Amino acid sequence: MPPFEPRVVSGMRPTGPLHLGHYFGALQNWLSLAAAGQHRCSFFSADWHALTTGYRDTANLAAYRQDMVADWLAVGLDPAKVTLFSQAAITEHAELATLFGMITPVPWLERVPSYKEIRQELADRDLSTIGFLGYPLLQTADIAIYLGTHVPVGEDQLAHLELSREVIRRFNSYYAEILPEPAGLVTKVRRLPGLDGRKMSKSYNNAIFLTESAEDVKKKVMPAPTDPARVKRTDPGDPDKCNIFAYHKLFATADEEAEIAQGCRTAGIGCVDCKRRLLGKIEAFQAPIRDRKAEIMRQGTVQQVLTQGNAHARSEAQRTMQQVREAMAL
Repeated sequence: MPPFEPRVVSGMRPTGPLHLGHYFGALQNWLSLAAAGQHRCSFFSADWHALTTGYRDTANLAAYRQDMVADWLAVGLDPAKVTLFSQAAITEHAELATLFGMITPVPWLERVPSYKEIRQELADRDLSTIGFLGYPLLQTADIAIYLGTHVPVGEDQLAHLELSREVIRRFNSYYAEILPEPAGLVTKVRRLPGLDGRKMSKSYNNAIFLTESAEDVKKKVMPAPTDPARVKRTDPGDPDKCNIFAYHKLFATADEEAEIAQGCRTAGIGCVDCKRRLLGKIEAFQAPIRDRKAEIMRQGTVQQVLTQGNAHARSEAQRTMQQVREAMAL
């Protein structure tokens, strides 16, 4: 197999406003990869992936995409250094996914861990669709179409990536060794709980959005539950049982984190004061992002970035598909 230039490919579904979990779980890592300069980086709005579970209502998809990419730019992703584009603008993704579908056994798709998990989690929706069953093939095409060599994943996502590797391995063995088998760039995914202790989710109304106002953040944080053992101000608590402390870990220095933990255990600091300190940290983090996003939206930068990124991505995708068609004698 020929050597391939190191290339990172990753995407995010445009399903609504981004929250802090998106930043600390993915965007922060994207920024680090882009800054390191060891790989060419391509990050895309996974528009068609949003349809696998949200196919009935697509009215806001374009607006969500614009808002999401504005957030990417506001946190510091530089379109001069990385390629930012829209999946839906590059039809070659769908073509390659269809061709992968011709060689992939259905049981391979049914054994993907998230297939049954998501169907159970979203039992109110009809997910007995070809699109939902075959989303791993679209995911594989997303990577292969740009000759992606690395995909940033958490350890729990390695099984999904292994399917992509199997599909590409089968393609290469049947036709020609023209596609790299992507390796997992295993990263420490910082899982941030929602303010109520459940998974952070827009549907649970327990998320702090990346650019929401300080007043709205305060309305969410101040009534949020803490360690249930702290009934009175003088009751000691356990910071590891408090969702608020999970947020302090993101924003506090090591000394500040130790001080807050000790204050909780000794009742030296009350929950209200603890939350007020957190609000100050969150606002210091969010304010510059909000300001940058407002300027980006005012200037209409997002569409310019996507137009440029789409053109670059399309050129690469067309080049790969020409090789694929030749390898398959199409």
